[in-house]
Amino acid sequence: MKKTPSLRLAALALLGTALGAGTLAAQTVDTQRIENPSPNDWLTYHGSYDSHHYSALTQINTQNVKNLQVAWIHIPGRSTRGLQSTPLVADGVLYYSGSYSRVFALNGATGEVLWSYFPELDDALVSRQTHSPYNRGVALGEGKVFVGTVDGRLIALDAKTGKPVWDTKLIDSQKLTVGFTGAPLYVKGVVVIGSQGGEWPVEGTIYGVDASTGKIKWTFVTTGPDEESRKTWGNDTWRIGGGGGWMPGGYDPKTDTIWWGTSNPDPLYDWAGSDWMHSGARPGTNLYTTSVLGLDPQTGKLKFYHQELPHDAWDFDSAPGEFQMIRHNGQDYVVHANKSGFIFVYDDHANVKNVWPIVHNYNFVKGIDPKTGELIGRRDFTAGKQDEVLCPHISGGVSWNAGSYNPKTGLYYKIGQEWCMKLEVVKTTPVTEPQVQLNIGANFQIAPPPGGQIYGHLDARDPITGALKWEVKSPEPPMASVRSTGGGLVFVPDSRGIIHAYDATNGKELWSHNDGLGHQGGIISYAVGGKQYIAETTGFGGMVSDDFAPAFGGVYKSMPRDDGALIVYSLPK
Repeated sequence: MKKTPSLRLAALALLGTALGAGTLAAQTVDTQRIENPSPNDWLTYHGSYDSHHYSALTQINTQNVKNLQVAWIHIPGRSTRGLQSTPLVADGVLYYSGSYSRVFALNGATGEVLWSYFPELDDALVSRQTHSPYNRGVALGEGKVFVGTVDGRLIALDAKTGKPVWDTKLIDSQKLTVGFTGAPLYVKGVVVIGSQGGEWPVEGTIYGVDASTGKIKWTFVTTGPDEESRKTWGNDTWRIGGGGGWMPGGYDPKTDTIWWGTSNPDPLYDWAGSDWMHSGARPGTNLYTTSVLGLDPQTGKLKFYHQELPHDAWDFDSAPGEFQMIRHNGQDYVVHANKSGFIFVYDDHANVKNVWPIVHNYNFVKGIDPKTGELIGRRDFTAGKQDEVLCPHISGGVSWNAGSYNPKTGLYYKIGQEWCMKLEVVKTTPVTEPQVQLNIGANFQIAPPPGGQIYGHLDARDPITGALKWEVKSPEPPMASVRSTGGGLVFVPDSRGIIHAYDATNGKELWSHNDGLGHQGGIISYAVGGKQYIAETTGFGGMVSDDFAPAFGGVYKSMPRDDGALIVYSLPK
């Protein structure tokens, strides 16, 4: 990371004074600034283009974290199915999204609302969507805040006023019941966003939109975009193949490449058994679903790819958008977590350098070749109830919740989820045209691993080899993101509603606080006026966390499903 010029530090100090007086002043967020961010800011969903989910700030550290206390709270209202977003901060202003793609700009030091924006949505359409109405974040660029909506729009707001600059319809959501839940990514004048689409009979699409005008610059269809890839979809099933890229990816400035992950094909489960190349619901390898893509940011042209799970029959997609750009022993690597619980390590052109599991319970394969990425002993299904549970659970060995790489310790902090499911594969009537309907092809129920219990764990590992340094177990899988800091801390908000701070070197718990609501969103650190803050979203509910009450009971039975808050911590004066 480049050193921040002294003039910039002086400007930030003045800005802290200005914010204290309630004045909004901001500098332009552009690609160069995101490449070389100040630790005071949090400029993208993943923090910066390197996606480390790491804050270099040191004011809050292992010695004083025990004194951490709530600085302020913002309640956005109408938090249906909780909050899943990750806040952003630029020049002391905090931006975040709530349910129904509502966007807020707050004074990062006081929580004062500077502006809010509530888009008009089609409530009837929203009610038909299984993933509605949550939103996982926004993007900043060129003086604008960009947010996707569940009814298929991408909206640009003026960062100073919150007034719409443009509003572009990208998807006919009335026809397809598919929209946007993930955050966009801003790169060189282009806003990139991926649609939902794993369980719907649609063509999954990633969009590149002009940040100034809102006009579509390019699209990349993830199911059969060219003749060669269509050959990997028997019976022209690419037309309804799913494969949306629902979470934001990363950007590598060295190669000028966007890295993006895609979701599972449609239908989600297949009944072809071992003959999946020639029979079943979608014969073939199904490019480019459950794949990692390298795209040109200006044209959307495919530079390279690696299909992590050919013919994904388990919903273990590659869409979790965490691409950790790590320099290790003089080599550049990209570390990507697949929903299966396997971590893929690539060079900067998606050539496999290693593959290692962060979960202990998996049986969809016997293993994955660490040199080639080839699946070993894959387990495919025929129609009917399966005799053995499938591990991991459909929610994943890892999910959208991001891990954190700390360049000081050289460790990768990541949640692993140990759960399985009872599965019945259903041979459904073939769908031949894109339409409004889920196409799952199975019935399933959460179950413990064979001979064990469901639990989650925070691991500290070497990101390249997977070697374990330490591990902390949780009674249920934590569903929120992880954050490490220059102060030697790892913050983990858990599902029961407790936020924990651990020593980054040994995993010792140093502080905790009960927020009263479960966590399933992001956590960041930033500074205003020389003071460091920790900000997180709370609020439980959604396709994954709805299973917690029947599966685990306890606090989850009484935990609200339509509540949420942004909670910000700091040290006392």
